Amino acid sequence: MQIEQLRGGLIVSCQAPIGSPLNDPHILSAMALTAEQQGAVGVRLNGPANIAAARARVAVPIIGLEKVVTPDSDVYITPTFAVAENIVTSGADIIALDATQRTRPNQEKIEALIARIQKEFSRPVMADIATFDEGLLAADCGANLIATTLCGYTKESEGVRLPAFDLLERLATRIKLPIICEGGVASPENLHRAFDCGAFAVVVGTAITGITQLVKNFVAATPHGSF
Repeated sequence: MQIEQLRGGLIVSCQAPIGSPLNDPHILSAMALTAEQQGAVGVRLNGPANIAAARARVAVPIIGLEKVVTPDSDVYITPTFAVAENIVTSGADIIALDATQRTRPNQEKIEALIARIQKEFSRPVMADIATFDEGLLAADCGANLIATTLCGYTKESEGVRLPAFDLLERLATRIKLPIICEGGVASPENLHRAFDCGAFAVVVGTAITGITQLVKNFVAATPHGSF
């Protein structure tokens, strides 16, 4: 049911950089509520505290994740089952995780992680991938949704121009699962094209809630140039 609610809609990623004054549960949950009030069909949040705060204020599906950096792996989006458990407890409806082919912490297999989350928590899993082959693998591993979130952010996808429309279209044509366009969607025109390419739903983050980056961009255009 949560997945079907996303069909054809906008998902707003309500996140802020570590150290930013915006990285506060009350502020990010207010962003989530604003998104819901303006017609977003879902929100995406990072971290148990932020997810819990948003859960208390919004009724739309929450895609939850937690970014955890570990010394033995480049995988940081919900890298382990223990992290996923914290997200579920906080109130997330859908669990987003890194489903790239990079080595995972503790050598945990992606197919085992997906299956365990689905079995023990009865939550659908959104697989964040970077390449076409990773999308196919994630589908084979039982993911419920595939998202282009990590395209351009891994060694294998370095240099890909975002939004990754070509990847999106290939996945939508090949895989009979909801394909979510995420990454680099900077305008309503981008969003419209993503749906034309077969997106089930589209995630927009920085272009809507990325105040830190937006201010930097405008400041860079002033005579001062930077601060």
